[in-house]
Amino acid sequence: MTDPIADYLTRLRNAISANHRIVEISASKIKKELTKILFEKGYILSYKFEDPKEGDPQGLIKIALKYNPVSKISAINELTRVSKPGLRKYSHAENLPRVLNGLGIAIVSTSKGVMTDKEARRENVGGEILCYIN
Repeated sequence: MTDPIADYLTRLRNAISANHRIVEISASKIKKELTKILFEKGYILSYKFEDPKEGDPQGLIKIALKYNPVSKISAINELTRVSKPGLRKYSHAENLPRVLNGLGIAIVSTSKGVMTDKEARRENVGGEILCYIN
């Protein structure tokens, strides 16, 4: 697999379009950080990191997706991969993009770890823009 983050976002996108409640994704450090951010910002209901089994070196991430109880619409409207293996996108702290004028989030990989665009501006660090979520 050449782009595990794109695979992660695609699995989430497909599970949302099929109205699944739970999605299982193979784990990695960056995917675990993305999942924690999605949970902290209220885009997913819960998550669980499962320990690796014999054939799987990293383990699994089980994500419970969040839907509106009345209209059955997902909390996540759009997942967009920004920086790709063929064309990386980097930005300074003052030039970080605002997603939907501040209503969405951009996830940034910085020297201080993976964080949202707002946290990166507050810490005054730039980095690679991984994806947009709204």
